[in-house]
Amino acid sequence: MDYGISGHRVPLHGRVKIGDDTDKGRSAYIEFRKRFLQKSNGSNGSREYEQSAPSETSGGDAEPRTPATPADRFEDLQRILVFQLQGKSDDNPVVVPPHRDLNVLRPENPTIGEMEDLEPRIAEYVSKAVFSSTTEQAQSSEVCIKTKQVIGVCHKSRTLHVGSLVFSVAPSPGVPPQPTHVHPCTTQPKPTRSGKSSIVNASNLEKFQLKIAQHELYEDGEPLVSAILRDMTFEPILHVEQKEGGTQLKLIIDYPNGVQALFKPMRFARDVQTLPNHFYFSDYERHNAEIAAFHLDRILGFRRAMPVVGRVVNMTTEIYDVTEGDILKTFFVSPANNFCFHGKCSYYCDTGHAICGNPDMLEGSFAAFLPTSDLAERKVWRHPWRRSYHKRRKAQWELQSDYCDTVRSTPPYDSGRRLLDLIDMSIFDFLTGNMDRHHYETFKMFGNETFTLHLDQGRAFGKAFHDELSILAPLLQCCTVRHTTLAVLLKFHNGVPLSKVLRDSMKADPVNPVLWEPHLAALDRRIVTVLDAIRKCIDKLENPLPNELNSVV
Repeated sequence: MDYGISGHRVPLHGRVKIGDDTDKGRSAYIEFRKRFLQKSNGSNGSREYEQSAPSETSGGDAEPRTPATPADRFEDLQRILVFQLQGKSDDNPVVVPPHRDLNVLRPENPTIGEMEDLEPRIAEYVSKAVFSSTTEQAQSSEVCIKTKQVIGVCHKSRTLHVGSLVFSVAPSPGVPPQPTHVHPCTTQPKPTRSGKSSIVNASNLEKFQLKIAQHELYEDGEPLVSAILRDMTFEPILHVEQKEGGTQLKLIIDYPNGVQALFKPMRFARDVQTLPNHFYFSDYERHNAEIAAFHLDRILGFRRAMPVVGRVVNMTTEIYDVTEGDILKTFFVSPANNFCFHGKCSYYCDTGHAICGNPDMLEGSFAAFLPTSDLAERKVWRHPWRRSYHKRRKAQWELQSDYCDTVRSTPPYDSGRRLLDLIDMSIFDFLTGNMDRHHYETFKMFGNETFTLHLDQGRAFGKAFHDELSILAPLLQCCTVRHTTLAVLLKFHNGVPLSKVLRDSMKADPVNPVLWEPHLAALDRRIVTVLDAIRKCIDKLENPLPNELNSVV
């Protein structure tokens, strides 16, 4: 089914009533939105009706402030969690208990390395070698790995070519490969006892990629995350090229040992917000949003975003000197004697929107690459709650209050964890203010019962004083949420504030402070809105109106 735009056009002049004006089925979206707008109109916290600002910055306090003790501790929601942990309240129409959540149960949680029979192995002085590509029936080829050893062997084995990785696979489990001849400048790659292939001289990122599992990118407390952040911060940059596609400028950074990262440059100061007349699809991307979103994803326990770190680079020696191609023609020295460039892209790649150093020092975000398609192919899905990306058209979900009923009847949203993952994503995007979520990706090898990746957060953290409630449409229209997600939100609402935890987490980043303080304060405010939305859903489904009784499942 095509979850695209509705085809309805809003006239250039005048107002026409289009779409539902009351909630149908399980949805609580329209009623909650009306109440939210009424409350925020008279609130100093969220300036929902603010259409313009006196300048590009909205002002506000720059110093950290301790949030006030919450007036509403949402004890009714806490009781639901306690009852479910006691084996009660399993029939709650909104909160999915842990024993019915595949993200908690995880009957199987294989890693990419286990699925592909690969594991890292350390070897010294290994040079780059050329290997044959793999097919479903891996072909035999001769593998000779040159080292500083004097004596070794070269043997026949199955081989896999993934970037610059070195793989050697035993013909069958438990059967070591047979040497074919001896050469004074070769050595035999030793198979593991299990017969799995081994990766020679694997980098920290390659080890991390092999440990990506069916239900999460990395385990809680995974030490390789810190190692990757350290590598992207301090490893020398060998080569730079512009990433093809996309609406704004991004660079691919090559490190030693085949490691790559995606670089998003700094465009403006932390307190510069989205221009009031900009649509979500024409907004600037912010490098610091990528950094903050990674930390937030980890703090919330999702662990579905790749590691991202900030770094200050020398544009002359670490970009200009190691790049090639047409992008070199876009470098220039500005009237202020700063070194600038703009590259080639759909938006903001011209002299008037150039990226400039100070004078040639430039800050940016470095996001670790996901595995290549040779190792772990990804599937791209059209997001059911995708926006129209049009100035006047509305998406179907904006017009149909019971839209979630349509989604629930369509695979893979009719069973398993996928719908709950999208609701997690909507809560995550609401906290960050990210409206730019048109597609999402999963790893093909894990099938439909796997997590959704949290990719591309560049348009997050753009409006510190505006809470975009439409981002919560999946939650409010489907009225369902994970027990674990609700527990995390309540923990930060009633305990140590999320703003403080995130601020402390980002202190170690080289470009700290990462976020403007009003953006951190907005997180605490938005958590209250999410909890209030969950409460509204529970009230609606536990006490439906008479004419809605037949619609409630």
